[in-house]
This record gives sequence, structure tokens and C-alpha cells, in this order.
Amino acid sequence: MSKIYFASDFHLGMDALRSSADREQQILRWLDQIRSDASELYLVGDLFDFWFEYQSVVPRGHVRFLGKIAEFTDGGIPVHVFTGNHDMWMSNYFAEELGVILHRNPIIRQFGDKKFMIGHGDGLGPGDHGYKFIKGIFAHPLSQWLYARLHPNFAFKMANFWSNKSRQQAVMKDQWLGKEKEWLVQYSQKKIKEMDLDFLIFGHRHLPIDCLLDNNRSRYINLGDWLYFNSYAVFDGNQVELRFFENEGASPRLV
Repeated sequence: MSKIYFASDFHLGMDALRSSADREQQILRWLDQIRSDASELYLVGDLFDFWFEYQSVVPRGHVRFLGKIAEFTDGGIPVHVFTGNHDMWMSNYFAEELGVILHRNPIIRQFGDKKFMIGHGDGLGPGDHGYKFIKGIFAHPLSQWLYARLHPNFAFKMANFWSNKSRQQAVMKDQWLGKEKEWLVQYSQKKIKEMDLDFLIFGHRHLPIDCLLDNNRSRYINLGDWLYFNSYAVFDGNQVELRFFENEGASPRLV
């Protein structure tokens, strides 16, 4: 039976429990494992700790991962890639060279009789006005044009410094705050009042979370990350399950 897979927050280019190179190999093993029964693959943002495409230049590295994605699309398996806050400057390389479907905002999808909202998750929900303001600036085409004027050696050194600093700060916050304070839970609670949704699947939070929402039917699923959890989700046509790859004993936070 074919299945739909979801994963996010690989943060390739940054070392964590494993080096980035070792983590890339681990992701490749996971992709090889799921390829036999995957009907679609959703990679929900922050695949890279930093990504920028000049007009005729893309970042060095991660070629095995990129090649594996091309194997999926060449084999007829649709791959959806979402831009995250660390790789929002993706342009047309992934669509033109790898054949992926690129998304910059949350999307709604119907799979059988189940309706999904899927997105990276950054900038959603109440609060965090400072980040939302900064994101608006960075997402503007003028900002990207100006950044492209920098020499790649300097541009990537500067970006990696700020990216790593942001990630280190976020690690300190990666603990469950409770349904009333988790802003993606609050966002999900709001969305299920506006439309009929069965599953709301996001990344960005870096914690594998399976949360039953207040209507006692819809579920907020956070995909966790591959820095520490190696977590992903799979939809079998009826239910979504959070799973872990090469991480025995791990379990999602059930709420």
C-alpha cells in the first residue's frame, strides 16, 4: 500500500549529534527505505541551515541528497519542498533541476477523505512580531537582489554565522510549553474553527509532537527534526503516525 511521507528540519550544513555529512548519509538511508512504498514526499522546510542561489551558482555540498531527490522525481514520485526560515532564499533551481514542487506558504491538501494543512510553521500564530517583521524584509525581492551583490565567500560566511547563532538560541527553547503557550497549537486551534481539517502538519518547532486539538478530532503534528530526533510522519490513508529512523526508544510527545 502506498504511503505519503513528511519530514522537515534536516539543517544540512550544521553539525549536531552527527556531523552534517553523517546526517546526510542517514537521510539517504531513510529515503532509500521509504522509496518502495512512497506515493508522495513532503519535505517541510529548513532542509539546509542556509541556502542561497545566485543566478548561475548554487551552494557547494549536499550533492548526494540532491541526487536522491532527483531519483524520486525521475521515478515518478512527487516531491514537495517548502521553504523554511533558514532556506527561504530558494529560487528556481529545485524546480528546474530536480523537478520538485516548491511551496512558500502553507497549503491545503485532500488525501482520500482526510484534509491536511501542511507548512513549515515559521511566522504563524500569535506573537513573535520581531521575527515576522524581519522575515518580511528578508523575503522581499530587493533584499535578495542586494545580497546577491556580495561575493559568495563573504556572503556564506556571514550567513552561516547568523544561522548557527539562531539555531543555538532555538535549541534552548525546544521544550514543550503547554497547549496554551505553543503558538503553532494556537494557530491550529484557530484554523480548525475556520475550515474542516483533519491534520495540521508543521515543522520549525524541532519537537516531535502529536496533539489532539480542542474539537477532539483534528490533530496538530509537528515533525521534529533530524538534528536530534530523526523523526518523520507517514500517512497510510487513514491515520498519521510519527516515527523515528535509527533512533531506538524515541517517542513523540502525545498531548
